[in-house]
Amino acid sequence: MRSPRLAALELRRFGRGKLPRAALVALLVLPLLYGALYLWSFWDPYGRLDRIPVALVNDDKGATADGHRLTAGADITKGLHKSDTFDWHQVSAEEARKGVEDGTYYLSLTMPADFSRRIASSAGDSPETGALQVRTNDANNYIVGQISRTVFAEVRQAASTKASRSFLDRIFISFSDIHGATVKAANGADDLEGGIGKAEKGSQDLAAGLKDAQAGSGRLSDGLARLDSGSGDLADGARQVADGTRTLADRVNGIADKVGPFVADNEKSIGDTARLVADSAGAVRHNLGTLVRTAPAAAQGAHKAADTLNAVYKARCTDAVLPDPACADLKKAQQAASDAARVADDVNVLVADQNGDLKKLDGQLATLQKQAKALADRSPRLSEDLDDAVAKIDKLNAGAQKVAAGARTLHSGLGSATTGAQTLDDGIGRLSSGADTLSGGMYKLADGSGKLAGGLHDGASRIPDYDKKDRDQRTDVMADPVQLVSRDLHKAPNYGTGFAPYFIPLSLWVGAMVAYMLITPMNRRALAAGAAAWRIALAGWLPVVAIGVLQTLALMSVLHWAVGLQMARAAGTVGFLFLVTACFAAIVQWLNARFGAAGRILVLALLMLQLTSAGGTYPVQTSPGFFNALHPFLPMSYVVEALRRLITGGGLTPVWHACVVLLAFTAGALALTAVSARRRQVWTLDRLHPELTL
Repeated sequence: MRSPRLAALELRRFGRGKLPRAALVALLVLPLLYGALYLWSFWDPYGRLDRIPVALVNDDKGATADGHRLTAGADITKGLHKSDTFDWHQVSAEEARKGVEDGTYYLSLTMPADFSRRIASSAGDSPETGALQVRTNDANNYIVGQISRTVFAEVRQAASTKASRSFLDRIFISFSDIHGATVKAANGADDLEGGIGKAEKGSQDLAAGLKDAQAGSGRLSDGLARLDSGSGDLADGARQVADGTRTLADRVNGIADKVGPFVADNEKSIGDTARLVADSAGAVRHNLGTLVRTAPAAAQGAHKAADTLNAVYKARCTDAVLPDPACADLKKAQQAASDAARVADDVNVLVADQNGDLKKLDGQLATLQKQAKALADRSPRLSEDLDDAVAKIDKLNAGAQKVAAGARTLHSGLGSATTGAQTLDDGIGRLSSGADTLSGGMYKLADGSGKLAGGLHDGASRIPDYDKKDRDQRTDVMADPVQLVSRDLHKAPNYGTGFAPYFIPLSLWVGAMVAYMLITPMNRRALAAGAAAWRIALAGWLPVVAIGVLQTLALMSVLHWAVGLQMARAAGTVGFLFLVTACFAAIVQWLNARFGAAGRILVLALLMLQLTSAGGTYPVQTSPGFFNALHPFLPMSYVVEALRRLITGGGLTPVWHACVVLLAFTAGALALTAVSARRRQVWTLDRLHPELTL
C-alpha cells in the first residue's frame, strides 16, 4: 500500500465518531488559540498606556526670573494631561506614596516645591538643576517601571529643552544689548577722537602762541630792566643835581653880598656844574623816550598771550563735549598770562598816567639842559651878570628839585614793572614748556582715541546682533543641538507584528506536538505488513503535514483579518510556513518514533531550547554563551529570521537560507524516522514490555 493511501486512512479514522471529529477540530484550532490569542493579548501595549493609572504630584511653588513668572510644574502638568501617555491622576504627595505602595498607581511623578526656582537659577550666580522625582514599585509590575523610564526621560528632556531655550534666549538678547552698547561706545569714541583732534591742534597753536608771547615778554623784561637801570641813574643824577642846585642857591642867596667875589672865584666850578646838569638832563630825556615807546608794546604782547590762552581754554574746557585732560594746566596758564597782562597794563598805565608829567619833565629837562648849557657858556661872565644869575640859579634849583622827585617816582614804578615783567617772562616760559608737553600728550591721546574707536567698531562688528527670528532659530538649535534622525528601513507597525515571527512557529510546533499525540508517528498496519521503511515514515508524516497546512491557513487568516497582521509578502509567508510545518512535523515524528513515550518529553524540551536560543525577543547575543552556541543548530532560529523578512520586509537571503536548512532538517528527520521504522519491524522484549507509557 502506498504512503498517501496510508495517510488518508489515518485521517479517515477521525471521521468515525463525534469524539474523533471533535479531536480533529481541536487539533486544527489549537495553534490558532495558542498563537492568535497570545499575539492579540499584547498586540499594541504601547498604544494603550493611557489606561495605566499614574499619580501626578505638582508641589511646585513657581519662581520669578528677569521679571517674568515661571511655573514649570504647572506647564509640565498641563502638557502631561494633554498627552496620551498614562492615565494621570493629580493627587497629593501622601496619596501618591500610598497609592504606589498598595498598587492603586503603578508609579508616581512629583515636581518638588523648588522645581521652578531651580530652573530659574540658570540666570543667576548659582545655577541649579531641577529634579523630577519618579517613584516606581516593581512589585506592582516590572515592565511598567521600564516603560516609565523611557517616557519620563522624554518628559525630562522636554523640560530641560524648554528651560535651556529660555536661558539661551536671554543670552542672545544680552548679545544684542552688548552689541548696541558697543556701537554707542564706538560712536562716542569717534566723537572723542574728533574732539581730541581739535584739542591737539589747539594745543599746537597754544604752544606756538606761548613761544611768541615768551619772546615778547623776554624783550619787555629786558627793556624794563634797562629802563629801571637808567631810571636809577636818572634818580641818582637828579638827586645830585637837586642837591647841587640847592647848595648853589643857598650859597647864592646866603652870601649874595659876597657873590661877586665868590662867582669870580668859582666861575670854573659853576661852568663844570652847569655842563654836568646839561649832560644829565640829556640822558634823562633819552631814557624817558625809550620807556614811552616800550611800555605799550609790552602790554600789547602780554594781552595777546592772555587772549590766546583764554581762547584755547574755552575751546578745550568750556565748550568741548568731553573735557580736555589738560584743563587744569590750561587754567593755570590762563591765570599766569592774565597776571602778566595786568602787570604790563600797570606799567603802561603808569607811563600813560605820567605821560603829561613826563612830557612836562622832558620840557623841564630840555629847559634845564638849555639853561645849564647857557649857564656853562655864560659862566665866565657870571660876575658881570650876578643878579641875573641868582634868579636863574633859583629857577634851576626849583626845576632840579622837581626833576629829582619825578625821577624817584619813575625809578620806583619801573622797579615794580621790572619785577612784574620778570615774573611774566618766567610764567610764560613755564606755560610754553607745559604747552609743549600738553601738545605731545594730546598727540598720544589722539592716537589712542583713534585706536579705541577702531577697536570698538571692530568689537561691535564681532558681537552678534540677532533679531527675534534669528534668536528663536538659534535658541531652538542650541537648546536641543543634537537631533536623532532615525530611519527604519522596514518598520513593524506595532508590538504584535514585531513578535509574530516568534509566536507563529511556536504555535505550529505545538500543533505538530499535539497532532502526534493523536496520530501515531508510524502506521501500525504498515509495520505489521512489513511495508518499506520510507513508506512507513511518509505515511506517518503526511497526515500531520496536511493538518499543519490547515492549521497554518486558519492561524494566518485570523491573524491577518481579525487581529490585523500586515505582511509585506503574504503569499511567501504562507508558503514558507507550509515548509515550516512540514519540517516541524518531521522532527516531532522522528522523536516520537525513535524514543516512544520519552520522545514527547524530548519534543517539549527541544521546544524550550529553541525558544530560548532563537533570538525571538531579545537579540541572541544578549543571552548567555550556552544559547549563543546552540542558536545555529536549531531550525526555529532560521524560521524566526526568515519570517521577519517576509512579514516586515527586507532582503530574502535569510529566507532562502532558512528554506535550505528546513529542507535539510526535514529530509534528515524523515530518514531517521525510516531507520526507526525499520527497527520497529523487529520485535524485542523492550517493545513487548516498555518501561514507560504515556
